[in-house]
Parts: sequence; structure tokens; C-alpha cells
Amino acid sequence: MIPRRARSLFRLLGIALLAAGLACAAAGLWIPVKAVMAQHLLDRAFTASLNTGHVVKPWSWADTWPVARVSVPRLGISVVVLAGDSGQALAFGPGHVNGTARPGEPGTAVFAAHRDTHFDFLDQLNHGDVIEVQRTDGVIAHYTVQRTAVVRWDRSGIDPDEAGQHLVLATCWPLHATTPGDQRYLVVAQATPR
Repeated sequence: MIPRRARSLFRLLGIALLAAGLACAAAGLWIPVKAVMAQHLLDRAFTASLNTGHVVKPWSWADTWPVARVSVPRLGISVVVLAGDSGQALAFGPGHVNGTARPGEPGTAVFAAHRDTHFDFLDQLNHGDVIEVQRTDGVIAHYTVQRTAVVRWDRSGIDPDEAGQHLVLATCWPLHATTPGDQRYLVVAQATPR
């Protein structure tokens, strides 16, 4: 028979382990939950920007704002893209990489996002898929997926001033991994007239 004091210690240890397990689970879910919740606020701010013609921040302390909405009709996916590609912006949604073209204008627009949240669908895109990008000024650009590539982060080959109108969706490689790496997965698309 286990002494009463030992049973109490085992019970206390069990409660502590359960609490630690729940804390770990909550920490693991925080990023995906934040990403989903943020997209609701971003969608509301995007719609307000579209309706008013003015920049509307998703929350008062935000240092970024919605600039576009990317949709993939075949997959039923739609995400709001933020201005800039800082770590702060990417925590809440895809970011429009600084120094790249606006969607629907000459050059290459580049959107980057995390592989385990907003761009977790990139591996489902196929050659020929249509990607729609709506800006907050109402302009809608249509792109067709041309190819995908895995490249080093510092050797992407992306030319923001390339002739024509292009779109690149970029995320970390390997997809669905949890470890950092120096490679990126690119979905390269070209504008198609509508």
C-alpha cells in the first residue's frame, strides 16, 4: 500500500504534468489561432479600406494595414495581404515584400507568408491555376501559375522590375516543417487579361 503522503505527491505531480502539457498545447496553438483570428480583423479592415478609399488599420496599435486580398478560386482560399514583410506583419498574415511591384502593375509583386499558417496551401497550387489579387483601390489582377521552385533565400532569381506583370508567392521550405532553413518555396505566376 502506498503511504498517504506519497499518494498526495503523486497526485500533485500528476496535476503539475497536466498543467505543463496544457501550457505546451496552448503555446503550440497560439500562432495558428492568432493567424485565423487576425484574418477576420484584416478582412474587416480590407473591406473598410475598399469602401472608403482610405487606409484602415486592423487594430489601433497595428504598424501595418491591408493592401490586397489574394484568392485561389479552385481551392476556395482567400487571405488578406499586409503592407510590408516584417516579422510583425507576417505574424498576422502574408506581407507584400517592400520594393516589389503592386499587383496589376508592371514588374513582379512578391507576397511572403509563413508555411504553417497563411501559405500552407501553396503545395496545392498547380500549373494553370488562377490567382486573383484585389487591391484596396478596387483593382483586380488575375494571374496564372506558371511554375514552382525551391531556391536559397538569397538566390531567388526574382526580378522586381521584370518586364510584364508577375506575382510570386513565397514561403519557407520544406513545407509543413517546424525547423528553420535557408530555402524558400516559390509559386511564380504571370498576369492574364480578363
